[in-house]
Amino acid sequence: MNFDIPSEWVDFGDALIRFIDREVAPLEHEHRALLESEHRAYTEDGRYRPEVLALRRQVRMRSAELGFYTALADESLGGGGLGSQAAVYIQARLNAHCGPSRHLVHTVVLPSPFTNGLSPVLRHLDPAVLARYHDEIASGDKTMCFGLSEPDAGSDVFGMRTRAVRDGDDWVINGTKQWITNAPYADYAMIFALTDEDEARGRRGGVTGFFLPTSTPGFSVPSVIPVMGHHGSETGIVSLENVRVPDSHRLGPVDRGLAVALDGVNAGRVSMAASCLGLAQWGLAQAVEYAKVRKTFGRPIADYQAVQFMLADCAMDIYATQSMLRHCAWLVDQGRAATKEVSIVKASATEMVGRVLDRCIQVHGAMGLTNELRLEKAYRYARTVRIPDGTSEIQRRTIARKLLDGDLVF
Repeated sequence: MNFDIPSEWVDFGDALIRFIDREVAPLEHEHRALLESEHRAYTEDGRYRPEVLALRRQVRMRSAELGFYTALADESLGGGGLGSQAAVYIQARLNAHCGPSRHLVHTVVLPSPFTNGLSPVLRHLDPAVLARYHDEIASGDKTMCFGLSEPDAGSDVFGMRTRAVRDGDDWVINGTKQWITNAPYADYAMIFALTDEDEARGRRGGVTGFFLPTSTPGFSVPSVIPVMGHHGSETGIVSLENVRVPDSHRLGPVDRGLAVALDGVNAGRVSMAASCLGLAQWGLAQAVEYAKVRKTFGRPIADYQAVQFMLADCAMDIYATQSMLRHCAWLVDQGRAATKEVSIVKASATEMVGRVLDRCIQVHGAMGLTNELRLEKAYRYARTVRIPDGTSEIQRRTIARKLLDGDLVF
């Protein structure tokens, strides 16, 4: 492994930060009354107001125009093909600079790896079909959602109840999806359904993926799911009632959709880990600066060993996570098996950021609990990330199974 950061990654990161500071931040300032109040940002049913959606689309399309939006996508899809190691560096740097809870930055300037933009899942779509939708997805004009989880089938994918039945040249899908990011706003959906119940019961397969416009009759998002501390969200429930999808819009082979889904999920797990790393770095920078200027008993609190130990513990957590994450991304770029390592970094990073932000709040004392510094927003976010894309417990289950199967190499 080469631990040097290539100059092109640094240049890309510099340009990305300049774009955010020079173009996105002024938009946030101009519309701060809308964006900084959740009562104004969301409608009564928890959906983004049209004005917010228009701003997000404006930023997406400008990001795409400048080459940022698709830079991390696979070259085979027309993306920049920077790779997993570059993605980790860039996502961490973005979060370290921007901090939490910015409606026009997170998942907008750079898309979620498997929800928006040129998702790796699209590699499994028929090229002729993809060509019809490619440009509007790549430009940020249209967005997608990824429908795998269900009310009774989160981590246990084979427990899903959504069914797809072949009918001539089409498939007819019925079921419900839950916890689906961007579902209330998506133009297209990647939906996974059971196509062979016997295969699924034997946990051998039986799941197939489909790509479809959300305007397809029978597709609806009846409700949005507000999450911890928010009045609204990007997450929704999807209802599928006799949704007809051409076989040409299938994602990969019949009954082999789980491998297709994991192509996106694993990219998402690494990206989430990198975001947590950057957010922890952002929090530590806040705490270090505050410790230098806040005085008690006539001395900066940075002089006190109790505070120094909290800062040092944060640094140890961050360094360990950064090291394992860079190694995991290297394995991915090398095309090596990394199932165990992806689960390790997802669980480790999402738990680490909670510990770090907890200490950062403690260093700030009462100020850490205020909305003014955004630490409490970061802390709420840190608590949520231990659950999506596979809980910490599911990651440990995956790690243990790999170990018990003889994978003891690190």
